[in-house]
Amino acid sequence: MSLVITSDFQHILRILNTNIDGRRKTWVALTAIQGVGRRFSIMVCKKAEVDLTKRAGELTNDEIERLVAIIQNPLQFKIPVWFLNRKKDIKTGKNAQIVANNLQAKLREDLERLKKIRVHRGLRHWWGLTVRGQHTKTTGRRGRTVGMKK
Repeated sequence: MSLVITSDFQHILRILNTNIDGRRKTWVALTAIQGVGRRFSIMVCKKAEVDLTKRAGELTNDEIERLVAIIQNPLQFKIPVWFLNRKKDIKTGKNAQIVANNLQAKLREDLERLKKIRVHRGLRHWWGLTVRGQHTKTTGRRGRTVGMKK
């Protein structure tokens, strides 16, 4: 099936500071936004009553506004807490879906907090070593040599 382009078709959309490909289906195109995965984008499309087979370039301004509103405030649209990517924030204690630029800022804050309190995980980040318990004797030598020396 070929793509039929109408006069009001948009090839590139700008949603939440992210360029989105208008030729892709809406739910796939939304995954280009950092912090929005496949399942969350499908849930958002269903809550906004947007057809899943519709292309992103065919969306009306009203539909785009509904999608953005749901992505920014998912709890108001009855998306469950376990679906969100930021549960029980360290500072605020609130549940939220963090997307786009906010996601990078929160990640940076978390790493800085770990480094500041000198936790093992924070120190491994600081030293540029693997953090999640991987073996380093023989693997991961691209950046530098780690492990035993003879």
